[in-house]
Amino acid sequence: MNMTEHYVQNEPSRTEVDAMQGPLLLEFGTAWCGHCRAAQPLLAKALAERSGICHLKIEDGPGRPLGRSFRVKLWPTLILLKNGQELARVVRPLNEQAIEQALGETGKG
Repeated sequence: MNMTEHYVQNEPSRTEVDAMQGPLLLEFGTAWCGHCRAAQPLLAKALAERSGICHLKIEDGPGRPLGRSFRVKLWPTLILLKNGQELARVVRPLNEQAIEQALGETGKG
């Protein structure tokens, strides 16, 4: 799977996110966040062998409604959803295994 490279500034609404079908990985963070930058190669590696997962990078910050609706407090926060239901969450992953564990079997052949 190809990973999304850039954070979206015009985030979808929570209603739109909840209505998305199939596996969806939301990544909340910012381009200037050191923790977010450090997680990128880990995330790329974890997603490389998976398919069918929609990956949305959402630029987060104070007053951003989507991040607040998911109670995001630290970056990056990765939230795996399927058909609008939260399956897993990883906050500031330190290794690929943390991301792999959250993704489980999602998107594997």
